Amino acid sequence: MKANRGQMERALDTPPADIRFFLLYGPDEAGSAALAKRLERGMGPQAERVDLDGATLKDDPARLADEAASFSMFGDRRWVRITGMGDESAPALAALLEAEAAGNPVIALAGALKPTSKLLKLALDHKAALALISYQPDAREAEQIAIGIAREGGLRLPTELARRIVDLANGDRALMAGEVEKLILYLDAAPERPCEATAEALEALSADNPDTEIGPLVNAVLGGDLKAMHKELQRLAETGAAMASVIRPLLTRAVLIAHIRADFDASGRLEGAVEAAGKAVFWKEKGLVTRQVRQWDAAGVARVIQRLLDAERATRSGRGTGDLMVRQELLTIARQAARERA
Repeated sequence: MKANRGQMERALDTPPADIRFFLLYGPDEAGSAALAKRLERGMGPQAERVDLDGATLKDDPARLADEAASFSMFGDRRWVRITGMGDESAPALAALLEAEAAGNPVIALAGALKPTSKLLKLALDHKAALALISYQPDAREAEQIAIGIAREGGLRLPTELARRIVDLANGDRALMAGEVEKLILYLDAAPERPCEATAEALEALSADNPDTEIGPLVNAVLGGDLKAMHKELQRLAETGAAMASVIRPLLTRAVLIAHIRADFDASGRLEGAVEAAGKAVFWKEKGLVTRQVRQWDAAGVARVIQRLLDAERATRSGRGTGDLMVRQELLTIARQAARERA
C-alpha cells in the first residue's frame, strides 16, 4: 500500500501486526535511512536486527520469509533490514507476503525505483506492505531538517547556521546529520543540557579546513589501494588527526559516487553521468571518480555509506574505540574496492 510520510512514521514508531514489509525508496536515500531509524527505535534497544541485501535474496529467495518467521535466539524482539534491494528481490518479497506467518517486521531501503518496478508493484498492491517514496528536500526543508536533528541532540541551531550546514552538505541529509552531530559532540550538548550552536564552533569543525588533506586517503580507500591507504593513515596519525575527521570527506565522495552511479545505471552513459554532476566533481579528479563509479555498483556503494555512518556514530563512544572501528571499516571498504578492481 502507498503511504504518506505521517502514516509511515506512525507505523515505524509502533509496527502494526498486520504490516509485514516496509519499503523506503526514492532519490533521497539518506531520508529513507533516517526513517528506517524510527523502526529501530520502535523495536527497542534489545531487539535483534538481521541484515540482508539484494544479492543474498536473489540467490536465496526463501531466506526472507524464513528470517521474518524466526524467533530470536535470545528471546528478544527481532526485525529484518534489507539494503540495496531491487527487482532481483521480487521473488523473495512475494514469498514473504504469501507466507502463512511472519512475526518479525521487515524494512527495505531500495533507492530509486522505476514506476514499472516489480518490487514496487508488489509493495503497492499488497495490504501487508507499506511503501513511501522520499524526495530530496528543497533548501527550506533541508534547513528545518538540520534544525530538527540538532534539537534532538540538545543543540539550538540558528537558521543562518542551518543554512550554512545545508550548503556544506549540498543538501544531503546524511552529511547534514554528520555535521550537526559533530557540533553536538564539540559543544558537549545533550537533551538534558541544551546549548546554542555558534559560527565559531562550525568553522572550527569545517571539513573544508585546508590543513586537513584527506583527499589522498579518500581516493585510496574507495579506489582499493591498500598500500596507499596505510601510508595515508600513518601520515594522519603523525599529525595527530582524529579518525573522525576522515568520515565526512569519505561520505561526501561515497554519496557522489552513488548519485553518479544511479545516473549511469539509468542512462548507460558513464561519461555523461560524470559530466552531469557538474562542479561536484573536481576537474583534476574526474578520472579517479570515473574509475570509482565503475568499481562500485549501487548496492555496494549503499553499503559503504551505511558502514561510514555506523563508524561515525562509533566515534562518539570514546576516541580509542571509535578510531579503531573507523580504521577497520576503512580497511573493509578498501579490500572490497580492491576485489572489484581486480
